This record gives sequence, C-alpha cells and structure tokens, in this order.
Amino acid sequence: MHCQTLVLGAGIVGVSSALHLQARGRHVVLLDRQPPGNGTSHGNAGLIERASVIPYAFPREVTKLVRYGLNQQSDVRYSLRHLPKAGPWLLQYWRHSSPKGLAAATRAMLPLIERCVTEHLALARPANMLELIADGGWIEAFNDPQAFETAQSAAADLRDYQLNYRVLDRAELLALEPGLHPDVVGGLHWLDPKTVSDPGGLTRGYAELFKQRGGQFVIGDAMTLNQVEGGWQVQSELGPITAQEVVVALGPQASGIFEPLGYRIPLAIKRGYHMHYAAVPGTRLQHPILDPVGGYVLAPMVGGIRLTTGIEFADCDDPINEIQLRRCEALARRFYPLGERLDAEPWLGRRPCLPDMCPVIGPAPHHPGLWFNFGHAHHGLTLGPVSGHLLAQMVTGETPFTDPTPYRAERFN
Repeated sequence: MHCQTLVLGAGIVGVSSALHLQARGRHVVLLDRQPPGNGTSHGNAGLIERASVIPYAFPREVTKLVRYGLNQQSDVRYSLRHLPKAGPWLLQYWRHSSPKGLAAATRAMLPLIERCVTEHLALARPANMLELIADGGWIEAFNDPQAFETAQSAAADLRDYQLNYRVLDRAELLALEPGLHPDVVGGLHWLDPKTVSDPGGLTRGYAELFKQRGGQFVIGDAMTLNQVEGGWQVQSELGPITAQEVVVALGPQASGIFEPLGYRIPLAIKRGYHMHYAAVPGTRLQHPILDPVGGYVLAPMVGGIRLTTGIEFADCDDPINEIQLRRCEALARRFYPLGERLDAEPWLGRRPCLPDMCPVIGPAPHHPGLWFNFGHAHHGLTLGPVSGHLLAQMVTGETPFTDPTPYRAERFN
C-alpha cells in the first residue's frame, strides 16, 4: 500500500492531524496498534481547557518542595526507584519554570489555547459529535478559606487574558452543585472551557469523520518505521505501507521513533489514573469539579463519575499502583458523595511532557518528510485539533496561523 502521508498514532492529536491533512488534499493513512481513541486520549478529565493560559509549572516555593519531597501528597506522587532516572528531566523542568521561563511558555502556548474551542467545534459539527460537548464550563471548589482567597487573587491576575469566570460564594456554589459537602466555602466557575462527556468517544467520532471523507485507518506497528527509497515504510496488518511523508503523533510512545533516529528530545511521562463511580441516588454531578488542594478532578462522564488523579512519576511500564488513587478517593468522598467503584481496576494513562511546557510540532530537522506532533502534556485533548491544524499548514506549505518557532524540535539541541 502507498499513500502520500502516513500518520502514526490514532489519539486525538493523530486523528486531528489526519483530518487537517486530508482537508488539504493529502491521501492519508492513519495507523495505530489499537483502534482510535483508546490511549491517553480516552482517560483524561474531559476538558477543552480554554482557561489554562498559564502552563503547569514545577513548584519553586521551598515549602511546596519540602511537602512534595515527603511523598505523602495526593496530587503528586513519585516512585523512589524512578527518581534517579527522572532527576535530570525534573531539573530541566524546574529551570524552565522560572518566572522568565514560565512567561516564555505562556506566550508560546497562548495562540494554541486561544483557538482550542473553535478548532474542536470545527471538527465536532461535521462529525456529529456536538452532543458530547457541553457549554457549562468547570468549577474550582474550595473548603479552605485561605486557599479560596489565594485562588481569587490568582484569577484576578489573569485579567489581561479576558477570561470569563464567576466567583461563587457558598450558597451560589451549592445551588450549582447541591451534592457538594456543606463545608465548602466557595468556588470559581470557569466559563470559557467546554467539557466532554466521553473523550475517547469524541476521538473515535473524529476518526469516523476521517474515514467517511475517504481516509483509511490501519492496525500496524509504528515502531517498524524505516526509511526506504523515496520515503518511509511501516509494517501493518495489510502488509507494508510506504509514504512520502510521516507524522509522528504517538504521544508517550514517540521516543521509540525519534531516539533511534538520533534526536535527543527530552520527552518524559507523567502517569495518571482514573476510576468511575456510581452516583449516589438523588444526586447528579452537573459540572467537572476540581479540588485544587487535593489535586484531582471529578467529572460527569457517560461511564459514571470519573475521578482523575494528578501526577505520578514512575517508570512508564511499572504496574498500576493505587496509592495516589486511594488518597484522592478518600478526599473526594469527603467533598462529594460517590457511590461504588464501577471499573474492575484503575485506568492508567501516560501524559507525554517536555520540560519547557511546549509540545514539539514541526519537521524533523535531519530527515526530510518526517514530521513531529507530540508532547502536549496535560492538554492533549484540548490541543489536538489546533495542533493538527498548525502541523497540516506546515506540511502543505501554507502560512501558519501562528509562528511555529517555539515548537521546533531543534530547540533542545
């Protein structure tokens, strides 16, 4: 089989890249080892996060560093055995999280964040997926007055970004979410983001649109990619596929492609878990709820109430460890009434992260026809369509809607 462009990875980033390339006349084949939307794109909190204008930075306050060092927190946990391996990457992350570095990352990511909702809707409409996307925003809820006051100040500091949000007192918060524990003191209702009740289903819906428009999805092994005369080749269940161009949109698995080719891109994995819970009779969660102190999100999903944890630093292939999920569940049950667990075991996801908090989007510097689109960290669902749009513009020679320089692969050399 031969095609013009082969997209490796059928998560939200790969599917979106395939759709945008297809819309520009490319004959595209999408390849993955499993059906679309079953990896990291499935297991997130379901937020199209228009309000996250400031990237997630490494904490620099001494008190926070000491607290995390004790490894007893619910929002961040680490495997002691993994620390020597993760240490150099964490040091880079810490350096990039300086005020100057964070300001640079914020400027770089803003053009993508600003377009994230409109880019999703441009795909969701023709894919008939709008029923999975809700307009209600999400709520940051607090049961600690000092934390609530600090959050209000931080939100006010974002005034230049013209974000829409409401400060909720206790009565207003309980009116929106009556199931919350009456000890809550207030919240922030972020109105610009959209919420997705089935992130994996949304990705599969976009993949169906790609196929309806003439694209082909094939099961195959992206790690067999190699250069051949005139392009690239990969092995699939339909035999070898050759292409003039290849897009690597493999998220946490991308290093399996770029490292053998000699690229030293510091891609690391932040692991995270989710579990679904039944609703307690007489209650209904209306919005995703973030407990910023506990570091978890409760979100209404088609499969139940999904609890999504924060960050676990551990080897990518380490087995599931329930410590962080149990900590978050214990906090969540004191925050909102949760019924029984609905999943046989926790879902484990792997977020592909770069230390400067920006993805890699653009050409591989030393391999003509090879393109990268990975490293979206906590915002893969948010940024899939917009980064697919930007990449397709670059591949086809259009003028990009924003300067792609901050996302170039060679920035790490």
